[in-house]
Amino acid sequence: MTNRLATRLPALAAAVPFYGEAPALDQAPQIKAPLLLMFADSDDRINSTWPSYEAALKAAGASFQAFKYPGTQHGFNNDTTPRYDAAAAQQAWGRTIAFFNRQLRGA
Repeated sequence: MTNRLATRLPALAAAVPFYGEAPALDQAPQIKAPLLLMFADSDDRINSTWPSYEAALKAAGASFQAFKYPGTQHGFNNDTTPRYDAAAAQQAWGRTIAFFNRQLRGA
């Protein structure tokens, strides 16, 4: 959902999709917000779309950074599932807060 919203909200100041499905690739030029993308290591459905989405973001001149967390599965940041990975979730959350502080507070 976060990736799709980034294509539709030109005033969005920043977005952090966690293992999110890529939007329609022809919509990548509509993304104006900086993105911090989080991927699980083992998530074939989502990860299979990343190379083409990454290429579309680069072609559109989008500002983005992506991280893949080794040994994790889709949902690694959700502490209500057995796929939860506390160490990866803590690292991803720290990166998320730092990203939002830079983008939204100028810190």
